[in-house]
Amino acid sequence: MKTRETFRQILIPAYPIYFSIFSNVFFRVSPHAPHCSPQLHNTITMDDVRVTSAWVASRSSHVLVDSAGIEKVVNTIDSIPKVEWDFEGIHYFDNGPLTVQYLFVLDALNFCFWPDKDLSYDHLASGLKAALQNDKSAFDADRLQKYTGPQLRELLRWPRPLPLEDERVRLLHEVGIELERNFDGKASNLVEYCGKSAMNLVALVARHFPGFRDHTVYKGRQVFLYKRAQIFAADLWGAFRGQGYGEFKDIGSLTIMADYIVPAVLRQLGVLKYSPTLASTIEASGEIGPGTEEEVELRACSVHAVEKMRELISIKSGRQVLSVELDLWLWASGVQCTSLQHHRTLSIYY
Repeated sequence: MKTRETFRQILIPAYPIYFSIFSNVFFRVSPHAPHCSPQLHNTITMDDVRVTSAWVASRSSHVLVDSAGIEKVVNTIDSIPKVEWDFEGIHYFDNGPLTVQYLFVLDALNFCFWPDKDLSYDHLASGLKAALQNDKSAFDADRLQKYTGPQLRELLRWPRPLPLEDERVRLLHEVGIELERNFDGKASNLVEYCGKSAMNLVALVARHFPGFRDHTVYKGRQVFLYKRAQIFAADLWGAFRGQGYGEFKDIGSLTIMADYIVPAVLRQLGVLKYSPTLASTIEASGEIGPGTEEEVELRACSVHAVEKMRELISIKSGRQVLSVELDLWLWASGVQCTSLQHHRTLSIYY
């Protein structure tokens, strides 16, 4: 396991609607069958995320993707450090369907920790892990539909209300209801229906679970990001090491998961530049509203910047690096840096 200092050295070596994204996908789900098998037709891609993010980056007023900064980073690092998916040892894993159920619940709740300065993703992951180790039926679909805010706190062993607690409870209920309605209560069935395609899995999750439909409108155009739907596929791939439930023939189709950590790391690396106004807001710990130009630019420009990094690495070294690998490296580096200043947005999407 790498130490926090190792991550810092790696990171800073030299310097401090919902159908629209899948318009060519059709699902046939019988309204009369309580446990039906969704069928996907035609090929889908994540190009909507890449294309709309690039469109935002080309018109951005508050965030600049710095090509010179990208080249400097790519030239500085000899290789992207290999970061193990569970490098902190905080996740549940039994190599079976229960792990899939755990990861889906985890990613349904994986958003907006910053309002409570003591709360982090680690608390969520380890809290859910402990809950499942204590009670293997804790995430059964029928039970997910019944949790209250206080019960969720008790499950996580958290002493006070969670940020956006009502929304977290609502999303748990949504997961439980839809898993029971269409997937026999099991997230593993959801994964099996995708046919070893990460793109199909993202589409299927967005189709059935409204809380995962992470898109917005920027200057009149719809922009797609789908952070939590993509991270579910990425988590499966990482947890199962590309085998079994984590085997995807198109894992390279995924982009980074645009959250509030990765943009801050990219800024620290000199890849992203902020306008003086945006920089002042972030440095003063001011909130940035969801759907504002600033917020959309932070996320979309991060996606575009990492795609450019990946392309440049391929050109310079001939090595093919996955966006999900870059995402894990950037995110892992960021969470180890206690002085990192990130933007603050109340959102269920990240």
